[in-house]
Amino acid sequence: MTAPHKALALQAEAPPSTPPAGLLRRWLAAFAWEPWALAAILLVAWQIAGNALAGEGNPLLPPPAVVFRALWDSLPELWRGTISSFLILLPGYGTALALGVALGLLSGTTPWLARAFFPFARVAAPIPPTVFIPYAIAVLPTFHLSATFVVFLGAFWPIFMNAASGAQAVEGRHRDNARVLGFSHFEYLYKVVFPASLPHIFAGMAVGLGFSFILLTVAELFGANAGLGRFVQYYADFADYPRMVAGILYTGAVTWAAMTLLDKLRHRALFWLR
Repeated sequence: MTAPHKALALQAEAPPSTPPAGLLRRWLAAFAWEPWALAAILLVAWQIAGNALAGEGNPLLPPPAVVFRALWDSLPELWRGTISSFLILLPGYGTALALGVALGLLSGTTPWLARAFFPFARVAAPIPPTVFIPYAIAVLPTFHLSATFVVFLGAFWPIFMNAASGAQAVEGRHRDNARVLGFSHFEYLYKVVFPASLPHIFAGMAVGLGFSFILLTVAELFGANAGLGRFVQYYADFADYPRMVAGILYTGAVTWAAMTLLDKLRHRALFWLR
């Protein structure tokens, strides 16, 4: 084979070089650009829409720069509102978590409790907890207790139903092994059922936490003196839309942080599912 033919053969056998477009896609994927690109697009659209409405004298959608300035100026007040909101959220959600997991695991492993609780749960769980807010405010002695009760209702049913489903999903061979080892019902619950039900429990915790933030904010609109929902409602009443939008964004950021923290906890606790 002559030299020109050998050169052509080597070129044909050489692997094709990576096209620049493919390399760019890999770089973008490595930096997880999609969320940032979406945020940038939304920010630009917000700026355009805000400027257009401001030009027509409509203050309902202030531009991002105005909102972020209001957010910065309101941080001390928002921080106090966060503390006030969490003083309602944590007791309500914590009580719902403790009772929901305990009753869910017991109902999922005890037939007579299942017959007692599940029909009631199927009726009570679909009722929106928001309908109880006016009644709770009227019956309970303080707004703090009524808001805590509503948060509890919103978180309890998802946690209870998921814990019960997890307990019922435990394989029969595990029950047989526990019986052979002489476990009491309590030992069977915390040594076998609880670890096996953790994926279901964390799913219920995530749903319950989301509902808790929604119901907390709605409850604070009714009669709270402080809190994130109260912050938004107060400045909406006075048509201070930059602070109102800043409060909405801040509430979303707090909710996102709490959900992310719960997801990190789930990832660490369920290490065997990685």
